Amino acid sequence: MTGEARTPSGETGPLDGLTVLDASRVLVGPFCTMQLGDLGADVIKIERPGTGDQTRGWHPPTYGDSDESAYYVSINRNKRSITLDLTTDAGRAVFRDLAREADVVVENFRVGKMAEWDLDYPDLREENPGLVYCSLSGYGEWGPHKDRPAYDIMMQAEGGLMSITGEADGPPVRVGVALADIGAGMYATQAILAALLSRELGDGTGQKVDVSLLDGQAAWMSYMASNYFATGDPPARMGSKHPTITPYQAFETRDDYVVVACASEHIWPRFCEAIGRPDLETDERFATNADRVEHRAELDPILEAELAAYTTEEVVSRCREHDVPVSPVNDMAAVFSHPQIRARGMRQSVDHPTAGEIEMPGSPMHFSRTPATIRHHPPLLGEHTVDVLSEYGYTDADIDRLRDADAI
Repeated sequence: MTGEARTPSGETGPLDGLTVLDASRVLVGPFCTMQLGDLGADVIKIERPGTGDQTRGWHPPTYGDSDESAYYVSINRNKRSITLDLTTDAGRAVFRDLAREADVVVENFRVGKMAEWDLDYPDLREENPGLVYCSLSGYGEWGPHKDRPAYDIMMQAEGGLMSITGEADGPPVRVGVALADIGAGMYATQAILAALLSRELGDGTGQKVDVSLLDGQAAWMSYMASNYFATGDPPARMGSKHPTITPYQAFETRDDYVVVACASEHIWPRFCEAIGRPDLETDERFATNADRVEHRAELDPILEAELAAYTTEEVVSRCREHDVPVSPVNDMAAVFSHPQIRARGMRQSVDHPTAGEIEMPGSPMHFSRTPATIRHHPPLLGEHTVDVLSEYGYTDADIDRLRDADAI
């Protein structure tokens, strides 16, 4: 494994010793369980025999000449894969055996499916009262829309994000990564950790966690929601601009774009100096941030004309010389060659049995003693079926019978 993360070698993660049974697919659940795996948990990924997680087939792109989907790889490291058909009686019996010893179960089937299979929290807690059981869904487990299917773009639209993303005179725009899924996956991870802590500080009893994509999007509206509650006016799309701070946006330069963030009154004079317009500092229309917001329609064309005369590199250099927050708009190549990203270990690689050395983002969670890191490659389909079942007491004959029943 390569990378420059400053983590103690040989140390285990903070969740070492915990077992997570991952019955999730696609993005929201696997993103959650990847984080738990990064933190050291033993994540056992349950996949359908023959096809596995749907994202295994989401390509191109793949790594090199292999069939390893870049999408699947991005969210399934630090896990062990077993094949198990939950539509069969034998498969469900195996799942119950594994859940009896697990600390956490994560699933994102349609609401009601796990209950139909007798694999819901009330079914499993009888034999494992300490179990933390996390269900992820589009709309949550109760409410009038709980049975609707959900995909990220729908949640970005229905949860309000697309209403405030895009240019003022343009169509609504989806954020470029699946933030509804990723956001719900992050909330699920937080909730699972909180439930585990409650179990440890309490009487050892687990609980069920219910996280939905729509709830997550509504929560992420944060100050935009507060602006609406305060005024009664729904916020409008403003492109990269900020509704209550200016200048705080992207500007077109002679060769590209640059982002400037004058987030305090102390920065504005320095910015005026950086672009050679000290007269703007003394212009009473722009004296304070409130003034600049009020006169945004007059200020924006002035700044746009000024910055269009420079290259992005020139604006960045001038602003940094004057301690003005500034950044180019980096693409993926620039992000993952960024010296700070490299220094923080955020570009990592791991050996893969069919794809060779593959690269991926590292974990953003840094610990002084128990590192979150990439310990294992994203698993091949069913790579660990025999190993895991053997650990749980299944004999070779038992495993053969499961194969004959098409349960694994």
